[in-house]
Amino acid sequence: MKSRYVLGISAFYHDSAACLIADGKIVAAAQEERFTRKKGDDAFPSNAIDFCLGHQGIDVAGLDAVVFYDKPLIKFERILETYLGVAPRGFKSFLKAGPLWIKEKLYTDRAIRAGLGGFDGKVLYAEHHESHAASAFYPSPFDEAAILTIDGVGEWATASIGIGKGNDIELLKELHWPDSLGLLYSAFTYQAGFKVNSGEYKVMGLAPYGEPKYVDAIYEHLMDLRDDGSFVLDQKYFNYLSGLTMTSPAFDELFGGPPRIPESPLTQREMDLARSIQVVCEDVVLRMAKTAHRETGATSLCLAGGVALNAVANGRVLRESPFASVWIQPAAGDAGGALGAALLAWHRHFDEPRTVQSPDAMSGGLLGPSYDDAAIERELSAAGAVFERLDESDLISRAARLLAEEQVLGWFEGRMEFGPRALGARSILADPRSPRMQALINLKVKFREGFRPFAPSVLADRVKDYFDLEGESPYMLIVAPVKEERRLPMPEKTGNRWGIELLNVPRSDIPAVTHLDYSARIQTVTAERTPLYHKLITEFDRITGCPLLVNTSFNVRGEPIVCSPTDAYRCFMRTHLDHLVIGPFLLTKKAQPDFNEEAWQQSIPLD
Repeated sequence: MKSRYVLGISAFYHDSAACLIADGKIVAAAQEERFTRKKGDDAFPSNAIDFCLGHQGIDVAGLDAVVFYDKPLIKFERILETYLGVAPRGFKSFLKAGPLWIKEKLYTDRAIRAGLGGFDGKVLYAEHHESHAASAFYPSPFDEAAILTIDGVGEWATASIGIGKGNDIELLKELHWPDSLGLLYSAFTYQAGFKVNSGEYKVMGLAPYGEPKYVDAIYEHLMDLRDDGSFVLDQKYFNYLSGLTMTSPAFDELFGGPPRIPESPLTQREMDLARSIQVVCEDVVLRMAKTAHRETGATSLCLAGGVALNAVANGRVLRESPFASVWIQPAAGDAGGALGAALLAWHRHFDEPRTVQSPDAMSGGLLGPSYDDAAIERELSAAGAVFERLDESDLISRAARLLAEEQVLGWFEGRMEFGPRALGARSILADPRSPRMQALINLKVKFREGFRPFAPSVLADRVKDYFDLEGESPYMLIVAPVKEERRLPMPEKTGNRWGIELLNVPRSDIPAVTHLDYSARIQTVTAERTPLYHKLITEFDRITGCPLLVNTSFNVRGEPIVCSPTDAYRCFMRTHLDHLVIGPFLLTKKAQPDFNEEAWQQSIPLD
């Protein structure tokens, strides 16, 4: 019997992506940035689509439908009404955005068909928050669950509460533009000197270094927060309605000055801003979760939308909300909208039944490209790499021993992850017991801010030896406390010695993954999801007695996670990584030829 295929697409805003559904199963998904090497690429995801179709050996003629993740005409209505509502203040912004909308985004149908080489089949459109809701519920392990989606803005909605049952979802309540938790968090991201739509996780990481000194000001001036988690923002403090910036002069005055100049030194003010908005974010998310429980009566909760990537807030929902279980879409942002749109069409438009899968239907998030041994060897040889091939047992043994010797490894294995987190397929790994690892990897490997925390990958059956976490966290989307008995006392605050100066003070017996507040963003690892990665951590545990590793994404600051063996080798050679494990091959930095990136780029044959 012929398979039926649905292709989901998200594009034109940020994090463009494609996802292919085959007979209701998620078979392939990837973000466009991984192929173009342009972080957050918002272009039509031609490369991601080619991968998805090629993975199943079909072309566009084999598609039963193509689904876009939001409704551009409704979004344009919101944008037009916003400009008219604030006229003439928004005229400058409209002159910049209006022609772009008219030229490109109003003609999404034409762009989709052209991008697919003249596709003449069915093109469907899903509402933005329904796409998020579908991405949260349909792959979850629940037959029935409440659904909470929170982000910047879709068409009009900025957050929604819904219910999923069987193959149906229904949105019950929405919060509407311009009142948005995502945009409020982005305003503080902007004020702290980080890039909006990509630097929000930096704010979450910076928060423990600050004090919540601005929380009262946020509640008194910026927002009128209600018990159910809904709120109204005072727009005099913001500029995203009519201008080209997130905040206004009134915001600057309230919070002690203008936005930090990007790349300038961080001050205590930025740390306090980060801590304050993080406290408020957690409060709002918890209130919304409690409202979702009250409205639906469900015992399980599914989360998606960009705010669902806030792992600290997720941890509090897991520990403090009335829900017995929580599942979070690993590609919770707009990239995951492609997946949700495809699933929504499969179950709603085609009225196909849903089969609940355990532990979920995401295949561990490993939905991207993979490379067989021959392809890896060809790319490494073309790059001039020096490598040795090992059998699996020797490879695991050597890699674990190198890690135990405080060597830093690039790890490239199997299918690439879908979503923003490296989960043991495109990862940089290190010893969590080393007090120097956080600063070393940040500064010499990732080339990024030294305060940025790292996540532990821990064997799922050993997680309670180290962390206060109930259940699993396979997608690195839950922050939980390090167990009391593993903590080391922190020095008392004296004078001005505080904040970022405590970065290198060991806080536990796994200091490289313990944040300033004794927390960690955890990935639980099982043999079922990632068998080779599980074997590596198991061998590291056998050697050291420590069943976890530092796991951070295989990339440098400003670049997407690596996709191909060529990407991996380039990243390996541009950084202070000591070794690279890629498929069955082990590479040692000292054995490699001198690396001239410009000459090397010219020598790599184009596909």
